[in-house]
Amino acid sequence: MKKEGKPVPNNLEKLDSMARAFSGEGDMPNLDFNNTEIAFAHFSDQELKKAAWLFGLMNKHWLVGIGSKLGIAAIKLHLPFVESLVKNTIYEQFCGGTTLLECKKAIDRLYDRDTFTILDYGAEGKSTEEDFNLTMNETIRAIDFAARHSAVPVVSSKISGMARNGLLEAMGKDKPLTEEEREESQNVLKRLDSICHVAREKGVSVFFDAEESWLQDAIDYLVNSMMSRYNKESVVVYNTFQMYRTDRLKYLRESYEVAKRTGYKLGAKLVRGAYMEKERDRAEERGYPSPILPDKAAVDAAFNEGIRFCVDHYEELASCNASHNQESTMLQAELIARNNLPKEHPHLNFCQLYGMSDNLTFNLADAGYNVAKYVPYGPVREVVPYLIRRAQENTSVTGDMGREYELVLREMKRRGLA
Repeated sequence: MKKEGKPVPNNLEKLDSMARAFSGEGDMPNLDFNNTEIAFAHFSDQELKKAAWLFGLMNKHWLVGIGSKLGIAAIKLHLPFVESLVKNTIYEQFCGGTTLLECKKAIDRLYDRDTFTILDYGAEGKSTEEDFNLTMNETIRAIDFAARHSAVPVVSSKISGMARNGLLEAMGKDKPLTEEEREESQNVLKRLDSICHVAREKGVSVFFDAEESWLQDAIDYLVNSMMSRYNKESVVVYNTFQMYRTDRLKYLRESYEVAKRTGYKLGAKLVRGAYMEKERDRAEERGYPSPILPDKAAVDAAFNEGIRFCVDHYEELASCNASHNQESTMLQAELIARNNLPKEHPHLNFCQLYGMSDNLTFNLADAGYNVAKYVPYGPVREVVPYLIRRAQENTSVTGDMGREYELVLREMKRRGLA
């Protein structure tokens, strides 16, 4: 994740690491994800109280359900008071700002705590060529911005912000495209190529997000095309692997073999997945087997095996453990320690979403691991779909908001605020 030129441990540091391992000290990393003093050191008392209030509301599943529907409707109706309300609450918690310049405060604050920023322009699901080009240009502006800020080694992008969903679905099917679709697909390739070319020239990496399974075959094709062109010397382009899918662990291994055979380096961001209910519902409606693993235990096992694979091959592929799961995060830290690997190696990364899992992020950073926050930005109305997913995916049903709420309350108690 780190930009070219960032230091990695020298030979003396490696020898020291080996000595610690020989004495048994290297087996377990010195990490305590329950340390709320480190997790929330950047929060003032007032900010901590506001976070407790917000997570308390989001911990109510029924309230999130109603609020999500009303929020989408109100934003579509351009109701200004709703936009203001969203901006001062959930937006402020989970987004860096409406513009790149507005993000500077969040970026600096994270960097002060040895944490990098992954910038993500919050546009998705666009439908016109004008919108697609606007998203491309904004992504390139973000890369230019990142090149001037050592705290920002990566920019993230959604291909659905630069291509029609219908086109991506058609590209993933085993049938010829129409002449119009072929022209569209060439335009998408040109947009991605423009982004990746600038990224390589500027020394910035690009994460391309995974999306729904019926769009992902096309996304895989497009991202692999960019990796084969731009990842020959270093890892510029990363594909995203949703490990809740039944086929992704196998696909991760196959992607590595193809990259090795073809002569480029694989970039792999590992996530659990964001569309579980949508995927299962569609599979049931259309009568095909669900592409999602049957239960959480199976997903956890696949994700953790993916982490092991990436760490085992860290010299030839760059990975990012993009997880809010404490067990999976600790697993990678332990593998790094047990294999005497440098914590700051640019191929061994962690990241979490801005505004969430601060107990993971800042304890990793405090212990010297290579970690970043994923910071969305953009106009409020553009980012609302992202924000609603954050709320829906992380209510008390999954337990994430309950965990966040509990950690904030614990820190308030430690400070004597509750």
